[in-house]
Amino acid sequence: MLVWTGNWWALALRGGLAILLGIIAFALPVPTLAAIVILFGAYVTIDGVLALIAAVRGMREHASWGAMLVVGAVSIVAGVIALFWPGIGALALVYLVAAWALVTGALEIAMALRLRHVISSEWLLILGGVVSIALAIMVAAFPGAGALVLVWWLGAYAFAYGIIVLALALRLRHYPTVAA
Repeated sequence: MLVWTGNWWALALRGGLAILLGIIAFALPVPTLAAIVILFGAYVTIDGVLALIAAVRGMREHASWGAMLVVGAVSIVAGVIALFWPGIGALALVYLVAAWALVTGALEIAMALRLRHVISSEWLLILGGVVSIALAIMVAAFPGAGALVLVWWLGAYAFAYGIIVLALALRLRHYPTVAA
Protein backbone atom coordinates (compact mmCIF):
# COMPACT_ATOMS: atom_id res chain seq x y z
CA MET A 1 0.00 0.00 0.00
CA LEU A 2 1.65 3.22 -1.18
CA VAL A 3 0.59 5.28 1.82
CA TRP A 4 2.95 3.14 3.92
CA THR A 5 5.45 1.42 1.65
CA GLY A 6 6.09 4.38 -0.65
CA ASN A 7 6.49 6.72 2.30
CA TRP A 8 8.51 4.56 4.67
CA TRP A 9 10.96 7.46 5.02
CA ALA A 10 8.19 9.76 6.36
CA LEU A 11 7.23 7.07 8.87
CA ALA A 12 10.91 6.74 9.86
CA LEU A 13 11.14 10.51 10.28
CA ARG A 14 8.03 10.49 12.48
CA GLY A 15 9.62 7.76 14.60
CA GLY A 16 12.91 9.63 14.85
CA LEU A 17 11.15 12.83 15.91
CA ALA A 18 9.20 10.93 18.57
CA ILE A 19 12.41 9.38 19.93
CA LEU A 20 14.04 12.83 20.02
CA LEU A 21 11.03 14.23 21.92
CA GLY A 22 11.32 11.38 24.43
CA ILE A 23 15.02 12.00 24.99
CA ILE A 24 14.47 15.76 25.45
CA ALA A 25 11.63 15.13 27.91
CA PHE A 26 13.83 12.92 30.11
CA ALA A 27 16.99 15.02 29.80
CA LEU A 28 15.23 18.30 30.68
CA PRO A 29 12.31 17.39 32.96
CA VAL A 30 12.03 20.74 34.74
CA PRO A 31 11.12 23.17 31.91
CA THR A 32 8.04 25.26 32.37
CA LEU A 33 4.65 23.98 31.28
CA ALA A 34 4.60 26.58 28.52
CA ALA A 35 7.79 25.10 27.05
CA ILE A 36 6.24 21.64 27.17
CA VAL A 37 3.12 22.93 25.45
CA ILE A 38 5.23 24.50 22.69
CA LEU A 39 7.34 21.35 22.33
CA PHE A 40 4.21 19.20 22.12
CA GLY A 41 2.62 21.63 19.66
CA ALA A 42 5.66 21.63 17.39
CA TYR A 43 5.92 17.83 17.48
CA VAL A 44 2.27 17.10 16.66
CA THR A 45 2.17 19.84 14.01
CA ILE A 46 5.19 18.35 12.21
CA ASP A 47 3.79 14.85 12.71
CA GLY A 48 0.48 16.02 11.22
CA VAL A 49 2.14 17.62 8.21
CA LEU A 50 4.07 14.39 7.53
CA ALA A 51 0.85 12.38 7.84
CA LEU A 52 -0.90 14.75 5.40
CA ILE A 53 1.97 14.37 2.93
CA ALA A 54 1.55 10.59 3.10
CA ALA A 55 -2.23 10.93 2.66
CA VAL A 56 -1.92 13.25 -0.35
CA ARG A 57 0.62 10.95 -2.00
CA GLY A 58 -1.71 8.02 -1.33
CA MET A 59 -4.65 9.97 -2.78
CA ARG A 60 -2.82 10.42 -6.07
CA GLU A 61 -2.15 6.70 -6.26
CA HIS A 62 -5.71 5.70 -5.28
CA ALA A 63 -4.47 4.01 -2.14
CA SER A 64 -6.24 4.02 1.21
CA TRP A 65 -5.57 7.50 2.52
CA GLY A 66 -8.60 8.61 4.57
CA ALA A 67 -7.45 7.53 8.02
CA MET A 68 -4.00 9.04 7.46
CA LEU A 69 -5.69 12.29 6.42
CA VAL A 70 -7.70 12.35 9.67
CA VAL A 71 -4.59 11.59 11.77
CA GLY A 72 -2.79 14.47 10.03
CA ALA A 73 -5.68 16.89 10.51
CA VAL A 74 -6.18 15.99 14.20
CA SER A 75 -2.45 16.34 14.85
CA ILE A 76 -2.28 19.73 13.13
CA VAL A 77 -5.33 21.04 15.03
CA ALA A 78 -3.85 19.88 18.35
CA GLY A 79 -0.49 21.43 17.43
CA VAL A 80 -2.00 24.78 16.39
CA ILE A 81 -4.00 24.99 19.63
CA ALA A 82 -0.85 24.30 21.66
CA LEU A 83 1.31 26.74 19.67
CA PHE A 84 -1.10 29.68 19.58
CA TRP A 85 -2.22 29.36 23.22
CA PRO A 86 0.96 28.34 25.08
CA GLY A 87 -0.35 29.82 28.30
CA ILE A 88 -3.16 27.27 28.60
CA GLY A 89 -3.33 25.64 31.98
CA ALA A 90 -2.01 22.25 32.93
CA LEU A 91 -5.47 20.74 32.92
CA ALA A 92 -6.14 21.92 29.36
CA LEU A 93 -2.82 20.43 28.24
CA VAL A 94 -3.63 17.15 29.96
CA TYR A 95 -6.91 16.80 28.08
CA LEU A 96 -5.40 18.03 24.80
CA VAL A 97 -2.68 15.35 25.04
CA ALA A 98 -5.23 12.69 26.06
CA ALA A 99 -7.61 13.52 23.19
CA TRP A 100 -4.81 13.58 20.62
CA ALA A 101 -3.35 10.27 21.83
CA LEU A 102 -6.77 8.58 21.95
CA VAL A 103 -7.82 9.64 18.44
CA THR A 104 -4.50 8.88 16.78
CA GLY A 105 -4.16 5.55 18.64
CA ALA A 106 -7.61 4.39 17.55
CA LEU A 107 -6.96 5.43 13.96
CA GLU A 108 -3.58 3.68 13.91
CA ILE A 109 -5.19 0.45 15.09
CA ALA A 110 -7.88 0.82 12.41
CA MET A 111 -5.21 1.38 9.74
CA ALA A 112 -3.27 -1.67 10.95
CA LEU A 113 -6.35 -3.86 10.71
CA ARG A 114 -6.90 -2.65 7.17
CA LEU A 115 -3.24 -3.35 6.28
CA ARG A 116 -3.09 -6.83 7.80
CA HIS A 117 -3.56 -8.45 4.38
CA VAL A 118 -0.94 -6.24 2.74
CA ILE A 119 1.98 -6.34 5.18
CA SER A 120 3.16 -8.75 7.85
CA SER A 121 4.25 -6.05 10.31
CA GLU A 122 0.84 -4.61 11.09
CA TRP A 123 1.25 -5.68 14.71
CA LEU A 124 3.83 -2.89 15.12
CA LEU A 125 1.24 -0.31 14.09
CA ILE A 126 -1.32 -1.93 16.43
CA LEU A 127 1.25 -1.77 19.23
CA GLY A 128 1.87 1.91 18.45
CA GLY A 129 -1.89 2.54 18.63
CA VAL A 130 -2.15 0.68 21.95
CA VAL A 131 0.74 2.74 23.37
CA SER A 132 -1.07 5.92 22.22
CA ILE A 133 -4.33 4.83 23.86
CA ALA A 134 -2.47 3.85 27.06
CA LEU A 135 -0.99 7.36 27.21
CA ALA A 136 -4.48 8.85 26.74
CA ILE A 137 -5.92 6.75 29.58
CA MET A 138 -3.06 7.46 31.99
CA VAL A 139 -3.05 11.20 31.31
CA ALA A 140 -6.85 11.51 31.57
CA ALA A 141 -7.01 9.33 34.71
CA PHE A 142 -4.54 11.51 36.61
CA PRO A 143 -5.15 15.08 35.39
CA GLY A 144 -3.76 16.73 38.50
CA ALA A 145 -0.47 14.85 38.45
CA GLY A 146 1.46 17.92 37.47
CA ALA A 147 3.69 19.03 34.66
CA LEU A 148 6.70 16.96 35.62
CA VAL A 149 4.78 13.69 35.57
CA LEU A 150 3.13 14.71 32.30
CA VAL A 151 6.59 15.39 30.86
CA TRP A 152 7.77 11.93 31.93
CA TRP A 153 4.65 10.22 30.58
CA LEU A 154 4.90 12.11 27.32
CA GLY A 155 8.62 11.34 27.11
CA ALA A 156 8.11 7.62 27.78
CA TYR A 157 5.28 7.49 25.27
CA ALA A 158 7.23 9.38 22.59
CA PHE A 159 10.31 7.21 23.04
CA ALA A 160 8.39 3.90 22.94
CA TYR A 161 6.16 5.01 20.08
CA GLY A 162 9.14 6.34 18.13
CA ILE A 163 10.98 3.02 18.40
CA ILE A 164 7.87 1.13 17.26
CA VAL A 165 7.21 3.43 14.30
CA LEU A 166 10.89 3.43 13.29
CA ALA A 167 10.94 -0.39 13.40
CA LEU A 168 7.80 -0.48 11.23
CA ALA A 169 9.31 2.00 8.74
CA LEU A 170 12.51 0.01 8.44
CA ARG A 171 10.52 -3.16 7.77
CA LEU A 172 8.27 -1.41 5.23
CA ARG A 173 11.14 -0.07 3.15
CA HIS A 174 11.69 -3.63 1.88
CA TYR A 175 8.11 -3.99 0.60
CA PRO A 176 7.42 -3.17 -3.04
CA THR A 177 5.54 0.07 -3.67
CA VAL A 178 2.04 -0.91 -4.77
CA ALA A 179 -1.32 0.83 -4.74
CA ALA A 180 -4.22 -1.00 -3.12
